[in-house]
Amino acid sequence: MGSKLKNFGLIGLGVVAGIAGSMQFEASAQKSAAPLPLEELRQLADVFGLIKSDYVEPVEDKKLLTEAISGMVASLDPHSAYLDKKAFKELREGTQGKFVGLGIEVGMEDGYVKVISPIEDSPAFKAGLKAGDLITRLDNTPVKGLTLDEAVKRMRGEPNTKITLTIARKEEDKPVIVTIVRQEIRVQSVKSKIIEPGYAWLRVAQFQEPTVDDMVKKLTAIYQQEPNLKGLVLDLRNDPGGVLPGAIGVSAAFLPKDVPVVSTNGQLADSKQTFYARREFYTSSRMSGSDPLARLPDAVKKVPMVVLVNAGSASASEIVAGALQDYKRATIMGTQTFGKGSVQTIRQLTSDTAVKLTTARYYTPNGRAIQAKGIVPDLLVDETAEGDGLNGMRLREADLTKHLQNDRDKEEAARKLDELEEEQRLAALEKKRKPLELGSKDDFQLAQALNHLKGQPVQLSKSAKVESKKENTINETKNGNGSEKK
Repeated sequence: MGSKLKNFGLIGLGVVAGIAGSMQFEASAQKSAAPLPLEELRQLADVFGLIKSDYVEPVEDKKLLTEAISGMVASLDPHSAYLDKKAFKELREGTQGKFVGLGIEVGMEDGYVKVISPIEDSPAFKAGLKAGDLITRLDNTPVKGLTLDEAVKRMRGEPNTKITLTIARKEEDKPVIVTIVRQEIRVQSVKSKIIEPGYAWLRVAQFQEPTVDDMVKKLTAIYQQEPNLKGLVLDLRNDPGGVLPGAIGVSAAFLPKDVPVVSTNGQLADSKQTFYARREFYTSSRMSGSDPLARLPDAVKKVPMVVLVNAGSASASEIVAGALQDYKRATIMGTQTFGKGSVQTIRQLTSDTAVKLTTARYYTPNGRAIQAKGIVPDLLVDETAEGDGLNGMRLREADLTKHLQNDRDKEEAARKLDELEEEQRLAALEKKRKPLELGSKDDFQLAQALNHLKGQPVQLSKSAKVESKKENTINETKNGNGSEKK
């Protein structure tokens, strides 16, 4: 069955052009055999025979069977997929923080590839691709009719090769043509800086194998510069996820030792697990030596914190935000997260091919299911003082075709704007707006996080104010004894 891989959790947003996410690596696909539906298998054999004998031109057996496997797995949900040799290789490279491609997380909408989020500092980010863009052509090939896997394969390629994307953008009357040069991208997992005396910003752009060590180095440097740190902003905005140990390690840095961080549940016995804030859950067996978190100053456990999230915060990001929220360790601020609450497992078929299969849902320490719902911030804050712009209309897990249902919350809120005028206003605003550099002086949400840490007023989202008014109206309709007026 090929070389064995350590069971290594990876949870991410979904299909990425140049990197794959959302997985646990397992050594083998061998499981107890399920009863085979003979009638359906006969139909499959009949169709196979018809294609071989009647199709307009010869088709290789391998191509037919590979596509049958791919279609079967892809029909389950947006995150299950068959990984051929190239895709499997790129997946393994991606967990180490490097890959060749454009640097965008993507999904499908109405037959087109929809940009969920460009990855920071990637070719797609620098070319100006935006969340919500619909890719309609890849070079001269129409996207309509391609599967998402086929489209992603076309976006991948060798370093320094070009691809031209035709994009439909809501605020543009004509298609936008963008030529991007594929590059080997090395995602910087953790960034940090002192925002002002006494307050620091720590950003996790993606959870990778080196994330915990990188975070320890950044936090140590922060405390060397600011020994009496008054407040810390943990920025998880647009973080699509990554390896599970990274999420556990980042959470464990700020939580009491040994507390539950996240749990998973599925059909298989090994999918029913609880992961704790302990060394064995955030370091791999090949990493010898002491606990990397032991190098952190004790003050890290108590420093006041704000965690910034948005619709691009997914999976591993949601695990961290959910854990810190459940233990009331930090104030979660921003907009509702993506809602990617499922775990995918990689089952190797051969030494260089595999199946990525959804095997479990994951839950916060208090048992909240994040799937198709996400984390709702304690304080809803828009991206800018004028509103959330098109960020408020970003694709979420619940918008994906065939998405896995939330098993603990059957109601999935529709996130549609009520009036066309508001959508047009936001689109016009977004068109004029410069791309936001997270952590910059123009970062409105970061400024509000600082206000909160300092005990100053926070400018809440317009939607939060509407909900507050509704709540006040309900309260005003009640008599002194609590009964509602008739």
